[in-house]
Amino acid sequence: MRVMIAVLLATASFLSPLSVLAGSSDVEATIKSVNVENLSLVLDDGKTYSLPEEFNFDGLQSGVKVIVFYTEVDGKRVVDDLEVVQ
Repeated sequence: MRVMIAVLLATASFLSPLSVLAGSSDVEATIKSVNVENLSLVLDDGKTYSLPEEFNFDGLQSGVKVIVFYTEVDGKRVVDDLEVVQ
């Protein structure tokens, strides 16, 4: 039983760095354009970020500085959270 627990702990410690790579990233930039129909926004870094259907677009327009928290899924940047910088 101790051997089994040791093997499980060793496996968990080996795989734990991989979970960090799957985490959320963030970027601080200015909004270049907002597309409500396609649920996306483009930042001044030139990248497009996909937004969820229930996203609130109030106050988002070109020129607004934001911090975007996103996860990359299948090569697409999907917004998890967005914060307007004052």
